[in-house]
Formats: sequence, structure tokens, C-alpha cells
Amino acid sequence: MDMRRNDKRDNKNGRNSRTDRTDSRRKSSLTGTREQVQCRFCRGQVKYIDYKDVETLQKLLTNRGKIYSRKRSGNCAACQRKAKRAIKLARFMALLPYTA
Repeated sequence: MDMRRNDKRDNKNGRNSRTDRTDSRRKSSLTGTREQVQCRFCRGQVKYIDYKDVETLQKLLTNRGKIYSRKRSGNCAACQRKAKRAIKLARFMALLPYTA
């Protein structure tokens, strides 16, 4: 019985060779990606997102005028809320379109 168990297992720490292959694949694919630590507003230490800064606000909108999600824009939760209020105020003041 012990002979059969040893045949199925790899020599490295008693792991299956199949799990070793999948672990190495996962490691190689994750080494190239790196998450950003802070959002663009936190990096610039922006306290207030100005509704009159249309160029910055347009970077947070699609070409149809929809607001990008936090995941897509890279903002933190607090800055996403500030940006949302600034975008909505800019739309109300006719600086940004509601739809395109």
C-alpha cells in the first residue's frame, strides 16, 4: 500500500504533482499585476472636487455621459461620492451633459 501512495505523490513535500503545476501557474500570472494604493484624488491630496473643473470630471464619465464605477475609475469610496456630487452639480449648472 505504501508503494502505491508514493507513486501518486511527488517527491516535494508530499504534494500531488497536479497541484504543484496549478500553483506555479497562478504565481506566474499574478506577478505582473499590481494594484494602485490610492486613488487619483487621494494621491493629489485633493480635499474638494470642484464642479467647475470639467476636464477632470469628464475623465470620470463615459462618452454617453454615465459615471464610471469605482472599480473602473479607480477612486476610493469617499472620493467617488465627492466626484458624484460634483458631476451632478456640474450637470445641473449645464457644464456637463446629462446624456450624449
